[in-house]
Amino acid sequence: MHAEIYTDGIEEITVGGSIVRVDLISLSPTERDANNAPKKVFRQRVIFNVEAFANSVEVMQKALQGLIDAGVIKRNHPRLASEDMATASATTADTVTLASNTSRNPNASANFR
Repeated sequence: MHAEIYTDGIEEITVGGSIVRVDLISLSPTERDANNAPKKVFRQRVIFNVEAFANSVEVMQKALQGLIDAGVIKRNHPRLASEDMATASATTADTVTLASNTSRNPNASANFR
């Protein structure tokens, strides 16, 4: 059996020379911040060489596009005063949202839908 890791997201990506470190986080079931939201807790670090990281990003972009095409998630373009929403291009500032996620608590774990 292979070990599996669940993550609520990526906290930080650090590049040092030819090495990329990706820190994975989970939302704490017990610790809360000042706004009563679950605290982010470091869980694991994935370490890539630059080429492997670049290849991984390409694979994830293809998977994301497949989810968008299937209607599972939708892209939310940030509103810019100088730019019309219709002409907003996909950037790293874009966010994605689960298509059926409109009434869900934003602090809820993706494990409980």
